[in-house]
Amino acid sequence: MRTVTAIHPAFRDDIGDLVTRRPLPGPGLPNVGAFLFLNHHGPQTYPPGNRGLPFGPHPHRGFETVTFILEGELAHTDSAGGESIIRAGGIQWMTAGSGIVHAEVSPAAFKRDGGPMEILQLWLNLPARLKMSPPRYVGLQAGALPVVREGGAAVHLVSGAFGGIEGPVESLTGTFLCFATLEAGASLSFEGLAGRDVFLYAARGSVAVGGRDVPEWHLASLGDGDTLTIEAQGPALILFGHAAPIREPIVAHGPFVMNSADEIRQAYADYQAGRFGTAEIVAG
Repeated sequence: MRTVTAIHPAFRDDIGDLVTRRPLPGPGLPNVGAFLFLNHHGPQTYPPGNRGLPFGPHPHRGFETVTFILEGELAHTDSAGGESIIRAGGIQWMTAGSGIVHAEVSPAAFKRDGGPMEILQLWLNLPARLKMSPPRYVGLQAGALPVVREGGAAVHLVSGAFGGIEGPVESLTGTFLCFATLEAGASLSFEGLAGRDVFLYAARGSVAVGGRDVPEWHLASLGDGDTLTIEAQGPALILFGHAAPIREPIVAHGPFVMNSADEIRQAYADYQAGRFGTAEIVAG
């Protein structure tokens, strides 16, 4: 049974008027194995006539981004032809791979009318053999995510298997990802974790693992073991995943994650030469 070995708070790092908390990377915690970075935007309510999200066209190479739209809407477009507006409860999974330019902004209707917004974005490392994979984008609305219910817990599957059900996204690295809601007093167990990097973030409410509390807006470091049981003290929402370890150097600089400084320099050169293409901001 895995237990909590440390708890890491998400630090406030607002981006303009966008409320942002970042539990990873943090002091003494550069990554959780294959899990590199997590931004928690919101929760907040935008007024009518707002400017929306500020993430205009920007490049990536060498990793994947998985974005969970808990509240509000997110408009995506990229240089590989991906385009969508994903609403509350949906996700988008983008493999930057060899290089992509994408924009993540609020659609016109949201900027006009305002409303609640809460988004989680997680970065997943790719091994050297996959860093130059062709870019790929998958955008899924809430209804496309299977929901497995166990008592007062509901697991919204993104990738991997749980309860005999497969998530809709096929991960290049066999990564399991979900978000789960738990009612007060509910518990949820995961198995098959031996030898895996395990990621657990309490996005809403507090949970307990092995009798140790993981408060809201905190990330848990976990010891070794094959199973994990999560108990909710009150209504809660967690982001949970596990992945095969990638035992390679991690060299990250800005929007690129590679294995060496030379590869980072090449990524900048390729982007500046226009080899990643361009992305237009979604207007709809």
